[in-house]
Amino acid sequence: MIEWYKEYKGLLFRLAYQLKSAQKRREQYVGPWLPEPLPLFAQDDYDGVIQQDLLSYAMLVLLERLSPTERIVFVLREALCFDYPIIAELTNKTEANCRKLMSRAKSKMGVSEEDLHNREWQDEAWIQQFILSLTKGQVDTVVSLLAEDVVILSDGGGKVSAALRPIRTRDFVSRFLFGIIRKYHLAGASLEVTTHNGECCIVFRENDRITSVYFLHVRNEKIQQIYIMRNPDKLVHLM
Repeated sequence: MIEWYKEYKGLLFRLAYQLKSAQKRREQYVGPWLPEPLPLFAQDDYDGVIQQDLLSYAMLVLLERLSPTERIVFVLREALCFDYPIIAELTNKTEANCRKLMSRAKSKMGVSEEDLHNREWQDEAWIQQFILSLTKGQVDTVVSLLAEDVVILSDGGGKVSAALRPIRTRDFVSRFLFGIIRKYHLAGASLEVTTHNGECCIVFRENDRITSVYFLHVRNEKIQQIYIMRNPDKLVHLM
């Protein structure tokens, strides 16, 4: 298994260190800071090797709360299902220390075992139906798909328009979404459902350039969070 890990360590460290802390830069950041979407895994050789839960955008957002060491232990344990003796050998730490790091990581992320292993994945048809409800102005249908405490986080990095604060509650979130759909329609933007981070997401294009990516985090068949990436610096690798 150690040999297998070494063969795929490039991907592992990309996952674990993608969100490496840049505290000074984030303190000066305009609006919410979200991680870059990952363009791989749709047809990737690693698909099926790494647990899909770890590829979700919502999980990347949670990984932001961890130190690099906590991330690497979390990914080794949860994504690759390594036993603690192997994790200890790979990280040059004791088993006990690795267990503490794992416990601390889960605590910081605020996730339970159920959250980690019972994630709801919405397929393209489900998302297309959600989009259709938005474009047709079906307010009741859209609201019924939103959790009461739904929240939108939008990252524009101060370079493009984006909500500077989280948008909360069904009422405000639904108004925001209908407004966005109208805005993009007037701008002649195209809308598609594609795959990033191993999950379906909504992509807006203007003049063949991706301008927004929307990730929907669903639990109990309700949308809990919507993460919107609009910062062009974080979208350029998806073009």
